[in-house]
Amino acid sequence: MEYSENLSFLQPLQASFCFIFFFFTISFSIFSFSLLFMRQKVWCNCDICRGYLTSSWLMEFGNLCDWYTHLLQKSPTHTIHIHVLGNTITANPDNVEYMLKTRFDNYPKGKPFSTILGDLLGKGIFNVDGDLWVFQRKMASLELGSVSIRSFAFEVVMVEIKHRLLPLLSSYAEKDGSVLDLQDVFRRFTFDNICKFSFGLDPGCLELALPISQFAESFDLATKLSAERAMVASPLIWKIKRLLNLGSERRLKEAIKKVNVLAKEVIIQKRKLGFSTHQDLLSRFMACIKDDDYLTDIVISFILAGRDTMASALTTFFWLLATHPEVESKIRDEADRIMHPNQEFPSFEQIREMHYLHAAVHESLRLYPPVQFDSKFARQDDVLRDGTFVKKGTRVTYHPYAMGRIEAIWGPDCMEFKPQRWLNNGTFFPQSPFKYPVFQAGIRVCLGKEMAVVAMKSVAAAVLRPFDIHVVHANVAPRFDSGLTASLRGGLPVVVWDRRATKQHC
Repeated sequence: MEYSENLSFLQPLQASFCFIFFFFTISFSIFSFSLLFMRQKVWCNCDICRGYLTSSWLMEFGNLCDWYTHLLQKSPTHTIHIHVLGNTITANPDNVEYMLKTRFDNYPKGKPFSTILGDLLGKGIFNVDGDLWVFQRKMASLELGSVSIRSFAFEVVMVEIKHRLLPLLSSYAEKDGSVLDLQDVFRRFTFDNICKFSFGLDPGCLELALPISQFAESFDLATKLSAERAMVASPLIWKIKRLLNLGSERRLKEAIKKVNVLAKEVIIQKRKLGFSTHQDLLSRFMACIKDDDYLTDIVISFILAGRDTMASALTTFFWLLATHPEVESKIRDEADRIMHPNQEFPSFEQIREMHYLHAAVHESLRLYPPVQFDSKFARQDDVLRDGTFVKKGTRVTYHPYAMGRIEAIWGPDCMEFKPQRWLNNGTFFPQSPFKYPVFQAGIRVCLGKEMAVVAMKSVAAAVLRPFDIHVVHANVAPRFDSGLTASLRGGLPVVVWDRRATKQHC
């Protein structure tokens, strides 16, 4: 009885203690957030910051990247600073070389960037610096640089073109006037390719029935919502939403959970099939990494690298061809000249001989890079080549999309789609990667660059000879969704016509 009375006496004290502890925790959290909030310059009355915060740029520009381009074009140094974001943005090739090569160590991805994408990419190669990055880079470099791997990649692409892409286009060509979303087709095409090449598994997303992929849908949502974190005026906004599991952060958490479950299933299936004798990239990593969480991060990074960027590049390339029939005609003429009359698919050697197509692909990427901008964070105070002071911790962004539209870099015709700017007496002539950082440049230059270009050329050569691709809204300027890569809002609706049937009818 006495014991019960003592317990009864303690209950109010316990309740009071819990209340005080809860109140102290909430108060301390609010105080901490307030300190961080005060350190952020969340309001600035300069024209650029006011335009960003009020979204007044929407009255004149359909895309944020076009507004940034406009500002960078007007700047004497082609560099601007958005105070409310703590972000210095540059389209100056000298600054790009300084960041990506000369002072590479002072411009890592940085903790702020890895925090934004950490929930999705974890310790994958695109979200780390230092030893983790060096290890993954070295492993991937050894594999992607080999002739056998490049030959394997070409074979994977050609099999997907022959057995899935062309049959799908043929089926729509037979349906007179039927509309097909070419962006969705290319996403499925590149997803199948990256899974077969990187993991040795075939998801079959480009089957004629166009099956729904839960992984692809969740991945799209996760990349979109992760990218939106970088757009808010203060990271406190999304961090508070994540803490309280609200709105977009709740949706992001659910999408990432699905992505991780399915990525881990890839690893489980690979172990069941065995990986010691396979030549795909995941098998090589699994031979020396036992941590499944780490492998999951690597799987997700592979998909981001090989699916979204390639799909984006192919989509805008075919949009440009639809609005420039003279370029499309020259690509066909070159393919007809190099390939045999009855040859359906080009060989690897023939693809390498197609210099005009090579130029057209690079020109398309100049105007519409899949990754429109890339950010680093200054480790120490610094001064860029154009004299811009960069304070320690500042986000420094180079902007390939804007760089392709700077007259000082590409001349007065910089806004025009002209593949010939890349040719010298009919032979492809490369430009400095620092004025054309579509594949990054310097130490972090994309290891899959050559394979990506070959894949794009293979698709173009195989598709353009038998088919005419008519874009439904060809005269409407591209509008982009927010995301880690440039995706066309609303997709790319097209109508497919079989050129062979047209010739027979004539």
